[in-house]
Amino acid sequence: MTDTTAITGHPPRLTRLTFHGPLSESRANAIVQRLTRTNPRTVLDIGCGWGELMLRILSAAPGATGVGVDITAEDLARGRRNAEARGLAPRAVFVEESAVGTSRGPADLVLCVGASQALTPAPTPDHTTEALRALRRLVTDNGRVLLGEGFWQRTPTPAELSGMWPGAAATDHHDLATLLDLAVAAGFRPEWTETASLDEWEEFESSYQADVEVWLAQHPEHALAAETRDRLDRHRAQWMSYRGVLGLAYLTLVPAH
Repeated sequence: MTDTTAITGHPPRLTRLTFHGPLSESRANAIVQRLTRTNPRTVLDIGCGWGELMLRILSAAPGATGVGVDITAEDLARGRRNAEARGLAPRAVFVEESAVGTSRGPADLVLCVGASQALTPAPTPDHTTEALRALRRLVTDNGRVLLGEGFWQRTPTPAELSGMWPGAAATDHHDLATLLDLAVAAGFRPEWTETASLDEWEEFESSYQADVEVWLAQHPEHALAAETRDRLDRHRAQWMSYRGVLGLAYLTLVPAH
């Protein structure tokens, strides 16, 4: 893993994360093997962040090229550094732009992991349906889509919702069965269905905050300490509210002819 470059004097950012989501090394390896069996020549990563999964796919598919799309310049810069370090820079392009209405496809393999909101301005939960329609347009007829999408493992209680993100509602996500039905209705068949484990969630959430927690413990009087403490405490409280309630599905989808 290549660390992000922190701004001097500021808390570090996401240096403990390999993937920007609850994804273990073992699951990532299995996903890469599955997705490269079809020998993709083109890969499109929507809301790519630093594009770790895309880079691993390019390493496993030497004939493929990839384009990662995101709006966060710092993450894209990290992706370019990682691509350069692995000798993948000639085959990996990271572009800073919105994915809404993108004309970057169709690609043989489209990744959209935790980023369906990047494809549409539609509000939840309609954005899932709109994103699936966009993904069907962006993938070649014999290609594959990897969709990483949130779902409710069970209906959250009012108390749990009140502790989540601002304005959280039970309608923000579907259950897993409904999510699969929406994928089929959008023109896909589910080749593989899997969901992030509690261990993967805990590793992700801990890694998400760990470097900043250590920084705060060591810099309690820093000018940014109070703001950072509030942000960390707020996120931890949100995590405790959706822990075991919010799931993440990894769906490998085949376009239906």
